[in-house]
Amino acid sequence: MANNLGLTEKDLIEARKKKLLEIKKLGIDPYPAESFRDHTAEEILKNVEKFISSKDNVTVCGRIMALRGHGKLVFCDIVDESGKIQAVFKFDLLGDDFELVPLLDLGDFVEATGIIFMTNAGEVTIQAEKLKILSKSLRPLPDAHYGFKDPEARFRERYVDLLINPEVKEKFFVRSIIIQTLRDYLIDKGFVEVDTPVLQSVAGGASAKPFITHYNAYDRDVFLRIAPELYHKRLIVGGFEKIFEFARCFRNEGVDPTHNPEFTNLEFYWAYADYEKMMDLVEDVIRKIVIAINKGDLHYKINDIEIDFSKKFARKTFAEVTKGENSDEAFKKGLAEITAPTFVTNHPTALIPLAKKNAKNPEVVDTFQLIIGGLELTKAFSELNDPTDQRERFAEQMKMRQKGDEEAQAVDEDFLKALEYGMPPTSGCGIGIDRLVRVLTNSNTLREILLFPFMKTDETSVSAKASLDKKPHK
Repeated sequence: MANNLGLTEKDLIEARKKKLLEIKKLGIDPYPAESFRDHTAEEILKNVEKFISSKDNVTVCGRIMALRGHGKLVFCDIVDESGKIQAVFKFDLLGDDFELVPLLDLGDFVEATGIIFMTNAGEVTIQAEKLKILSKSLRPLPDAHYGFKDPEARFRERYVDLLINPEVKEKFFVRSIIIQTLRDYLIDKGFVEVDTPVLQSVAGGASAKPFITHYNAYDRDVFLRIAPELYHKRLIVGGFEKIFEFARCFRNEGVDPTHNPEFTNLEFYWAYADYEKMMDLVEDVIRKIVIAINKGDLHYKINDIEIDFSKKFARKTFAEVTKGENSDEAFKKGLAEITAPTFVTNHPTALIPLAKKNAKNPEVVDTFQLIIGGLELTKAFSELNDPTDQRERFAEQMKMRQKGDEEAQAVDEDFLKALEYGMPPTSGCGIGIDRLVRVLTNSNTLREILLFPFMKTDETSVSAKASLDKKPHK
């Protein structure tokens, strides 16, 4: 497809390749290994007066995202991770380095050195005395006017999405803050971070259909973990009392706005605690996360509804949410109506075969789920530590498997053996990191907050090409 000047994407790439050759003819390496940045854009913009008054040279590096002017005077916007700063390239100041200016394109990485001054229009600017190319971009960026909005193209070419849509990158900074806050909180509470196997002989710890792969060294099929739970409980048996893991998990299920087969789960286990104590801990850490991402304010908007996270989280039983209907449909309908943080407790025993039965009502188990914005973010319970009861629950699950339920749990004899050595009263919790990030960034789907969601094979991304062909860049 041609753009409105009759140039195709192939034409634009060829033009850039010709410039690349011209740069090489000048004896310049278009892909050098070294750069000498001494300040970021943000550092300069936060201390403008100091840099202007000092008249000291600074060196910035980044990607060119705008070019203005022609001839012997050219302005450009240089963007790094911290922000954007303008640079001006003047023929009489750059000397031989000015030969590079006509060969620059949007997307090129450059290094500019010079003093900081303020233009008449009030723009903080580097008056470049030296210019160096760091990486020549061979593909044109989507036009800023038309943007890069098609979801398929955005997820398939996330690297372009991050360049053109800065709000996307911000979501991943928030994701990093959420994970770091959780990690710091648990470590401060005395929890120890652990690693457990991703390749497992028995896919256990949750009700899900696993992915199967082959272990060549042992010539046997194994499963990608659906949950780290049974290994964490083995560690509690072995003497650990507080442990956690950011576990990459895999469940061979469908894809929709709330499910992705590959996901990150934070699981943590606390010996000598029950699900009531765990609820208090989860409520506390969620507040810490909101404070961290919302600059200390506990009032936070989700789905355009302001929520006061300083208030005590509501608690409802499974029966109250489903209004007495013991079905998945009734449960999902009930959850969808919950926006403010709410703990849903005491699920039917058959639904969670690894949880301890309630002492007063064996028809339900000591469990809770945290619901925010209509989504389940956690699943937690007082862990079943009676090996006889656990074996009976596994037997019930095996009957379900024999009837064709591929998500029913398999018997893990080694785990049962571990329980027979004795496990203290323990509470465990799993927090779905992807869902938590989705809710707290007000994203529509999980794909929005996954850097590289799995996509169907597509040899040519028509929508991405269409956005490029709308209008050419220099």
